[in-house]
Amino acid sequence: MTPVQKLAGLMVLILVLMAAAAGVTWQVQDWRMGKKLAEQAGLHQTDLTNTGNAAAAQVRAEQDKRLKAEQRVAAADQQHTRELSDAQRNQALLRDRLATADVRLSVLLDATDSASGCDVPAAPGAAGVAHAARRAQLDPAHAQRIVAITDDGDNAVIALRACQAYVRAVVR
Repeated sequence: MTPVQKLAGLMVLILVLMAAAAGVTWQVQDWRMGKKLAEQAGLHQTDLTNTGNAAAAQVRAEQDKRLKAEQRVAAADQQHTRELSDAQRNQALLRDRLATADVRLSVLLDATDSASGCDVPAAPGAAGVAHAARRAQLDPAHAQRIVAITDDGDNAVIALRACQAYVRAVVR
């Protein structure tokens, strides 16, 4: 072999060794990067799992709050419905008693008013007889109208309380 051939063979050998070293280095780097990427993927998956669990816990907590609020509203609604039905029953009984003249509505007259024609003294006399305050009885039709007006007022107050309780429950 000639020295040129020896030199060319040596150059080829050096090139092959350099290529092999580069290939081995490339493979080692690939393994190291693959390991790092696998670790990062695992950490990313753990982060995603933790985030999902936290979001699910928050959704459950909000659902529990909403359920409790709905239960409070339902309980308040039942209470106000019961109050309304009791008031309506009492109002119907009063209307029936007024209609049958079982009860009569009356108004107190002013004993000091000279126009009312009340000649009974307001204070007891020397004989010690106590006089009752003078009252005027209302016509049954007028009494029915007054009771209807007070019924509407009672119903409005009960409805207002129900609305206020609902708003309080929702705001909580």
